[in-house]
Amino acid sequence: MRTSVVHSTIVKTGAAVLALALAAAPAAGQWTPMKPGSDNMDVLGHVPLGPQLSIADIELEQEMHRPYAYVARMVYGEVGPKGTDIINLEDPEKPEVIYRWRIENQDLHQRTGGMDVKYFKLDGRYYVVQSLQFGQGGPNPDLGAVILDVTGLPDPTTVREVARIREPELPGGFHNIFIYKHSDGRVLLLTTVRGPFAHAYDMAKAIDGDPSDALAGRIPVPESPLGQGSGRGYHDFYAAYHPDTGQDRFYGGGTGGYYVYNISDLDNPELVVTMTGISGVRSGHTFTPSPDGRYVIAETEYQYAPLRIFDLQPALEGTQTNINRPISAWTADWQNLVHNHEVRWPYVFVSGYLDGLQIFSLMDPTNPVTVGYYDTYVGSPNARDFRTPVFNGAFGVDVRNEDGLIVVSDMSTGFWTFRMEGFSGWNGEDWGMPDISSVQKWDETRPRPVSQEP
Repeated sequence: MRTSVVHSTIVKTGAAVLALALAAAPAAGQWTPMKPGSDNMDVLGHVPLGPQLSIADIELEQEMHRPYAYVARMVYGEVGPKGTDIINLEDPEKPEVIYRWRIENQDLHQRTGGMDVKYFKLDGRYYVVQSLQFGQGGPNPDLGAVILDVTGLPDPTTVREVARIREPELPGGFHNIFIYKHSDGRVLLLTTVRGPFAHAYDMAKAIDGDPSDALAGRIPVPESPLGQGSGRGYHDFYAAYHPDTGQDRFYGGGTGGYYVYNISDLDNPELVVTMTGISGVRSGHTFTPSPDGRYVIAETEYQYAPLRIFDLQPALEGTQTNINRPISAWTADWQNLVHNHEVRWPYVFVSGYLDGLQIFSLMDPTNPVTVGYYDTYVGSPNARDFRTPVFNGAFGVDVRNEDGLIVVSDMSTGFWTFRMEGFSGWNGEDWGMPDISSVQKWDETRPRPVSQEP
């Protein structure tokens, strides 16, 4: 399916304050049901997955011989499952749900259910981690994640649960998770918890040992005027290895803004950059760096909020301790809200809620430019969500680096596969950048600086 319209909305900021300068799209470029996307976007496949607002985040395996995607499933009100859907993408034009994992006693579990989902490889086997959030008044309020062994796919009968991670002292589950291969070789699961820090779990211990002994470290949320004592926490995060310094860095969005830590020594996280006092930001959400760690894309969750782009160079050079002014910003529609994103420099792939899949370029970080889009949300504007009219539509997005396949999970319309013309894969070195993204290199060993050798 080929669409036939191009649309671009660019947002810039002044040096002192964030001034939204939205370029209005011409009438011919406005969305209609017959023209939902840009000329360069090809829709390959689509699978409806269930009731409205029952579909959360998404994860795509990266090896071509394992064409599987994982979609977190949540409940809205009393409608929706709590678990994970596994989708076979052997033919991206015909995606097929081949397995559904569900928590036992569905009706007894309270609150959201599945929210975030990640996969990892360890000792030659493949696993999926499904984050879970259950409330008091039902079973498993202390359950944060379930780990499934999916090595035997595509045979669904081989999928088996191997571990559960619980936090009895911090009930409420894990809202967001990130899987990261540390430079010391450990596979770490980073999670949000109901406390003033993020947790890091050693996946080898979680699977082969005692999951209650898997906690490997905590990364604190600094105190700020917007959060003191236990009244603070993270909402989302990212981790990356930076070969120029040999550092493992943690990028966290939470109470007060955004924070970057050196977690090479996980027992002693070192705060590198703070981003607080930002106009319009009381709490940070999704937070993703460029491959070299210089630029970051920062989201906060309220209607009308754009993605803000910051230059961390002054802080990384030690000339500035706190960064509080973006160098630019971008949004798809100023009336809505853009959400999760994946960076494949210079492109940023965005799940834009009501605006669907959006892709913009940071070739000039001070001037983000929309380069492609497709609106996956087709529901009624009057039935979009229970809180505000902007929380529905595209929730998660992921990109397969090997061939450039793009996948989206839409909260109401289901699972989508796309290709963007001219984007047939990604390697950072092709763009003069380190080959660093959210994609982990499970089979590689990273060199560490001499000062960090055991």
